[in-house]
Amino acid sequence: MTPPAKRTISMTYTKVNQKQQPKDLTYWQTRHPTERLATLEQIRQEYNQWKYNAQPRLQRVYRIIKQ
Repeated sequence: MTPPAKRTISMTYTKVNQKQQPKDLTYWQTRHPTERLATLEQIRQEYNQWKYNAQPRLQRVYRIIKQ
């Protein structure tokens, strides 16, 4: 059995003309707020997976209490 091929993520960007930018704003303003939040959460998860190669976790919080 051959090991699966390693996938790589490359950074891409799109150069946008200022006249085209309001179309993006208009599009996102027409989307329902829950859809916008779901899309934002998906982008955040994909970024964390790409940047840290791990599932996001809760941070540990230490609190010092005087006794």
